[in-house]
Amino acid sequence: MHIYGVKFSDKGKVYYFNAHNLKINNNVCVIVETEKGLQYGKVVEQVDANSIENLKEGIKDIVRTTTKEDYKKHLSNLKDAEQALKMAQKIADELGLVMRFLSSSFTFDKKQLLLQFTADERVDFRELTRKLASIYRTRIELRQIGARDKACSVGGIGQCGRELCCSSFLQTLESVSMNMAKNQNLALNPSKINGCCGRLLCCLAYEDSLYVESHKGLPNVGDTVKMQNIQGKVISVDILNRKIKIDCGNEVKEVDMNNESHQ
Repeated sequence: MHIYGVKFSDKGKVYYFNAHNLKINNNVCVIVETEKGLQYGKVVEQVDANSIENLKEGIKDIVRTTTKEDYKKHLSNLKDAEQALKMAQKIADELGLVMRFLSSSFTFDKKQLLLQFTADERVDFRELTRKLASIYRTRIELRQIGARDKACSVGGIGQCGRELCCSSFLQTLESVSMNMAKNQNLALNPSKINGCCGRLLCCLAYEDSLYVESHKGLPNVGDTVKMQNIQGKVISVDILNRKIKIDCGNEVKEVDMNNESHQ
């Protein structure tokens, strides 16, 4: 059994498929079987079958590697999907539906057209679906996505000056909580802890475990500590460097907690 990770788009999630006895190199395009129909994708990794034991029963097959004709059909599908996106927006506007379409895609066999959109409220798009189905003669799926998914789809530059995590390397969008910002001693200012999407920064989630681990054995701001000849109130905690500042009354001293322990 050969299990491969396949992406359907450069920024998309990795899905796993069984190639059975077929050996495939990375960056080779393949046709795979999915619940929605055949899909055109690219192999991005080979994985150990034992590492995804719990997924084996749900893994579908890689049908074949692609041909030149498959590639031409794929390009045609991309062009048709772009036109479908414009058509969907046009019909929605005509129906007075307040929604903005962001992306569209056909399955390789054109058995389904998926359209993603954003809207401030729930939208009754049944009439829109009927009109699109009559035009494209295929199953239509409309999916309303949130602000974080929109940022992932559109992309952009974060406040750190780098490409958005969600649109560059994150495969899944994990839940982010305010406690994560508190764990990292960040000022709870929306302009500092919110991303372009207006939601809490994704990096708060994947950096949280490091801060939690580094914080072990450190006092909190406001604690009274005593170590050797130093006693006073903690006024600052540098979690990653494990250094604290103590107000001793007449002066402020910095203590390296890598070398000291507090009582």
